[in-house]
Amino acid sequence: MTSKKKNKIEEPTEAYEVTPKSEVIASNDAWEQLPEHVKKAIELGIEQADKGLVFTHEEVMSNLKKKYPFLNGI
Repeated sequence: MTSKKKNKIEEPTEAYEVTPKSEVIASNDAWEQLPEHVKKAIELGIEQADKGLVFTHEEVMSNLKKKYPFLNGI
């Protein structure tokens, strides 16, 4: 076994729901194809961003490193 294959991870494709290509092509509006819970999550995120309830990447990483010290090498 080569080192390239040793570190390869393959995910089982049957773990994902797949929409047949014919159904995707039938509707060009991607938003309409999203599940309702995903639409609600996106809308909530937009509302929070509009209100300024966001964190910068640096703030998130700093908080994570405080909570999980083993990340300090990243």
